[in-house]
Amino acid sequence: MGRLDGKVAIISGGARGLGASHARRFVEEGARVVVGDILVDEGLALAAELGDAVEFTELDVTSADSWAKTVATTTDKFGTPTVLVNNAGIQNGGLIGSFDLGEWDRIVAINLTGTFLGCRAVADPMIAAGNGGSIVNTSSISGMLGSVGTHGYCATKFAIRGLTKSVAVELAPHNIRCNSIHPAQARTDMAAGIPETFLQTPLGRAADPAEITNLVLFLASDESSYCTGGEYPVDGGLTATVPFNAPSS
Repeated sequence: MGRLDGKVAIISGGARGLGASHARRFVEEGARVVVGDILVDEGLALAAELGDAVEFTELDVTSADSWAKTVATTTDKFGTPTVLVNNAGIQNGGLIGSFDLGEWDRIVAINLTGTFLGCRAVADPMIAAGNGGSIVNTSSISGMLGSVGTHGYCATKFAIRGLTKSVAVELAPHNIRCNSIHPAQARTDMAAGIPETFLQTPLGRAADPAEITNLVLFLASDESSYCTGGEYPVDGGLTATVPFNAPSS
């Protein structure tokens, strides 16, 4: 028995990195998975690797029409989605006095509007099917803490945290749960070139993608049936500590 037997999942940004890690583990645990991404070649390669339990569809998370097509593809191939993992996202940066407005609009469109559109796209089908469901939104420790030069990233990740709670409250009567995860640095392409000690986590290292996936798997499964509206750090203890400079000897 797999922990996700009978589940039908959509994973946005699923072609590589954390999304691909989630897809692989979901299949191992019995789910049927639709991987949505703008990275067509990588998405098709992942679907070929994982076999008949996976379908790839091109998904632009900033487009309501693209989300509608993804939900329709999922329903036609596997049935009504019971799990959504809003994983797609980008990072950009700049000092507040010179932060480019185009880059602000781009990160808001992908990180925040993309998450909103995903939640909106699955809500009514999940309600109509009457089988409940689980939505997992990918925020960040930057949805709990600020940092220099990451204004768009922090703003969108804080907003995802709030959106998660409002969606959770609205959909709770239908047994549809919504939770957010808050990773620190992970060993993915997005963090390539950043030293693992850049963030001063008590555990002293970046996360392996599988360690993030373990939490997503729990929230997607019925094991978390009483968890909704929650925010779950998976950050090596970073948000548990007060930063300080040790006195010199």
